[in-house]
Amino acid sequence: MDLTGTATKDFASGKTGTSPTERDADWAIVQEVQEGRVGAFDQLVSKYRESIFSIIYNITGNREDASDLTQDTFIKAFRAIGRFKGKSAFFTWIYRIALNSTMTFLKKQGRRRFINYETVQETASSSEVVEKLTAKVRTEKGVLVRELQERLNESLQKLSPKHRTVVILHEIEGLEHAAIAEITKTSVGTVRSRLHYAKQQLQAFLKDYLD
Repeated sequence: MDLTGTATKDFASGKTGTSPTERDADWAIVQEVQEGRVGAFDQLVSKYRESIFSIIYNITGNREDASDLTQDTFIKAFRAIGRFKGKSAFFTWIYRIALNSTMTFLKKQGRRRFINYETVQETASSSEVVEKLTAKVRTEKGVLVRELQERLNESLQKLSPKHRTVVILHEIEGLEHAAIAEITKTSVGTVRSRLHYAKQQLQAFLKDYLD
């Protein structure tokens, strides 16, 4: 199992592993590993390393921590793969491991979660809040980029962990509601409700920048 060559990509499209074909392909590889062909796990590492690194980096804002936690995620997944039954997509299963590992790490470290504004600007999907912030930056870029990054991070810290998580997964990672529901073990309705509430809170926190 080769975990070297950690990705340097700052973000992921959130689409890897979501199609039925990819899900079946992943399950076939998992079964190979479960049958003792452990080298097959390298295929899953290669496929998902960038995506896992991306989500962890977007939460921690630290490449060294993201690299370590990415490796830890795959080690945990490898050790637990015998218990994976294919009831969910492999990518949602390993995203859940990555998310849990990262949140546990940050809790132990007493560290704040960090969102890189430049990454948000490049990868955000359709958030009204982010779109308005981006438009503001385009008109007053030289002055506001650093200040907006600080305010955006401060605002995200004011959200509860469950609301902050769905914002990161949807607005930063580009995951669909159904995938987030699987990862967080909630319903699609709950994901939508949390996103709606989180956006309302962010709009309130960032009111001065959105006017």
